[in-house]
Amino acid sequence: MVSDDLAGALGRVNQRFDLNEYETDAYLVVLEHGRLTASEIADRTDIPQPRVYDTVRSLAERGLVELRESRPIEVLAVDPEAAFEGVHDSLDALVGDLRAHYTAPARDAEAASLVKSRSTILRHIESVIAEAEYELILSLTPDLVARFEEKLADRHRANVATELLVTSAADAPAPEGYDYASIATTVREREGVTTPVVAVGDGEHAVYATQDALAWNRERYGVVFDRSELGFLVSGFFNTLLWSTADPVLDDGEDLDFPRRYASIRRCVADLDDGEGSFTVAIEGRDTATGEPRSISGRVVGIARDETGLTAALTVATDDGEVTVGGRVAAFEDVEAHELRVERA
Repeated sequence: MVSDDLAGALGRVNQRFDLNEYETDAYLVVLEHGRLTASEIADRTDIPQPRVYDTVRSLAERGLVELRESRPIEVLAVDPEAAFEGVHDSLDALVGDLRAHYTAPARDAEAASLVKSRSTILRHIESVIAEAEYELILSLTPDLVARFEEKLADRHRANVATELLVTSAADAPAPEGYDYASIATTVREREGVTTPVVAVGDGEHAVYATQDALAWNRERYGVVFDRSELGFLVSGFFNTLLWSTADPVLDDGEDLDFPRRYASIRRCVADLDDGEGSFTVAIEGRDTATGEPRSISGRVVGIARDETGLTAALTVATDDGEVTVGGRVAAFEDVEAHELRVERA
């Protein structure tokens, strides 16, 4: 049972921060301009004139603004550092107490779920990036690139192959002034705010969301595939409809280090096609005829991909003969590859 002290502390924090829509709009516009009259606040927001006075008085009671009783009344911004003085310590203490009552919920590792919370969507995208071991596929807005820049750089230093699509192109940082090579292997940009936000890590853990869902629009949603094999649906959508219609910004022109792991046979075949020498591969997947798990290994003796790079296949010489390998939902090859480990022969 939650203690009265904890419930009271939570109530006090809620009282301080639980601003309604009018209070939020008024606070931000005053913060931006420094000093405004009630009439000016009404002109710059959607707050009805009769509601302005009650709104700013509520903010003043919380110490977020200062009222100057003049004619007309003026509303002065208060330095946020002063307005929220002591809040950090209070919040840290409150979070510590709350964590003591926290019980981690059991989650179905193969579940797909719809989420409307912006913070939850962002948390899942961050998780996809941070937990990727060898491959990342991303479609991010410039703001999200900036938000996750350090984690992207960390994964890049860990030799995680990262395909990054930045949208919309009009707002993307110019390559002359931004070091894309420090956060991604290959980068493209695409026009349009209709381009969704996508994150797929190692072909499994995946997030799909509209840009609206990340712009405080509660009528939109995101889809999360939490450690699910259905993640390949998102990566297939990304490869077919988004990546193929985007303009190159940064191409992977470096010599690749091997061994390497892949979730995407498309990227694997592209790297082998561009590489020199002989390679061996170990593949985990399933037999396309029986659906049973299947593991093979051997020397790569053939690669195939179409001009668009959307379809790709390998031929592997194993101890039991040659085996053809395709990507997810392969139909014509012997094996559907889920993970590929490639080394130089």
